[in-house]
Amino acid sequence: MFTIYILVQKLKTRVIKQNINPEWNDDLTLSVVDPKQTVLIRVYDKDTFSLDDKMGDAEFDISQFIEVVKMRLDNLPSGTIIRKIQPTRENCLAEESCIVWANGKVVQNLFLRLRHVETGEVELQLEWIDIPGSRGL
Repeated sequence: MFTIYILVQKLKTRVIKQNINPEWNDDLTLSVVDPKQTVLIRVYDKDTFSLDDKMGDAEFDISQFIEVVKMRLDNLPSGTIIRKIQPTRENCLAEESCIVWANGKVVQNLFLRLRHVETGEVELQLEWIDIPGSRGL
């Protein structure tokens, strides 16, 4: 199970039982209130009779993703790389992350290295969704 936090929002995935390399493939939707706010992910090992064990955490910045969304790109060929983000000591990226125009949407794939644990990575895909009636950016 992993939990995602952005400001006071908190989302949890479902629990994958008896698997040392779980794949969630869950779609989770967060509202972006402050584009400068980082997103925190915490990974836990679910326990039945005791507190869940912390398996690590990772944090990532969505500001560059939001900047690309604000460009209001249209008519680009699918697969166009708009921006590349390199791993640094300040982010949890395990490898280069590209923000891409894919099938009419802004998408970013991230491989995040978990902190506070010997080894572990989480793979995520960000996709911007305009929600009707929302304030937008």
